Amino acid sequence: MRLFNWLAQIGAVTLLNLRTLGQRRGAALATVVGVAGVVGVFVAVLSIAEGFRRTMTTAGSPEVAIVLRSGSDSEMTSVMGRDTTLLVAQAPGVARGASGPEASAELFVVVDVPKRSTGTPANVPLRGVQPAAVAVRGNVRLVAGRMFEWGKNEVVVGQSAARQFAGLDLGSRLRWGQNEWQVVGIFAADGALWESEIWCDVAVLQPAYRRGSSYQSVVARLESPAAFDAFEKALSTDPRVDVKVMRESDYYAGQSRALVGLIRGLGAIVALLMGIGAVFGALNTMYSAVAARTREIATLRALGFGPLPVVVSVLAESMLLALAGAALGAAVAYAAFDGFRTSTLNWQSFSQVAFAFDVTPALLAWGAVFALVMGFLGGLFPAVRAARLPVAAALREL
Repeated sequence: MRLFNWLAQIGAVTLLNLRTLGQRRGAALATVVGVAGVVGVFVAVLSIAEGFRRTMTTAGSPEVAIVLRSGSDSEMTSVMGRDTTLLVAQAPGVARGASGPEASAELFVVVDVPKRSTGTPANVPLRGVQPAAVAVRGNVRLVAGRMFEWGKNEVVVGQSAARQFAGLDLGSRLRWGQNEWQVVGIFAADGALWESEIWCDVAVLQPAYRRGSSYQSVVARLESPAAFDAFEKALSTDPRVDVKVMRESDYYAGQSRALVGLIRGLGAIVALLMGIGAVFGALNTMYSAVAARTREIATLRALGFGPLPVVVSVLAESMLLALAGAALGAAVAYAAFDGFRTSTLNWQSFSQVAFAFDVTPALLAWGAVFALVMGFLGGLFPAVRAARLPVAAALREL
């Protein structure tokens, strides 16, 4: 019965508070806008990390393995000879298609291409691949033009790279290394990392950059994810090769971890600093609300309302204002940033990765939680003050 009375009192006082919001709309609106700004920045910054992480992890597949020279942590620091790549392609566990093992020995260089937005030069990956590369990746498909012809100075460009960088349009001619290249196709890869790259025949790329018969990695599709252990064991125990074997998904997740962690850390710091300002704004609003309703609160206490319903009602108002601000901030962040395309430097490969901001439901939920925490902190002390108002003194003053 006592619990029911408390709930009834909380509901009555909260409704009374909400009915008087119109009288305090200036202060209430300031709180809503302040929280909206914090949540908007919080969601927008973290959507950068989510977009980059999604681009990198989409590139990885548990049934695809990447093989580098032992001791290398990226393709840029790896070098392998032709004999090694042939042994990797023939290792147990590698899937076989009609044309042979589904393994592609690849070479990775970076080329200068100006950004469309600023015209400043950027490092864009130019990847030499073998015919099995498309089958190994699985999600690569042409969306314009055609595939390059093997043995010719032709390239196909990922659609994200074509959007972000100038001069990569279909039919364009560019000079990299010792060759002039023609763009003959544009491909998509479901938003994966490959869309930031330019692909060509590895046998043409090697002499263009005087790489002889060297490669940097072998990417192989396995018979199943479970075949990885046998594949890794066969290569690690083969005295003819000195290589490092990883699942492709683990390799790209590792490349994204440092940058994602940095962005999330900076986002949390910025949001925390802005959140402190928003909490003080909520404190000011709720103290003003309590001061304006001293008579009502004192009257309710005199009628038998307990201090707990008063505390809960003030907190509820503060948190509802914060939640309204969260909804506004999240809506603005989603409309302005979700799908916004940009590029950043992948510090592992020293090349640009084009990606889209990703405002996920999880980020929106975290924004709401952050707003509720701000609302709770902003309303806590005013709520305690309201509950401690001396009833007789408050009635005499008013």
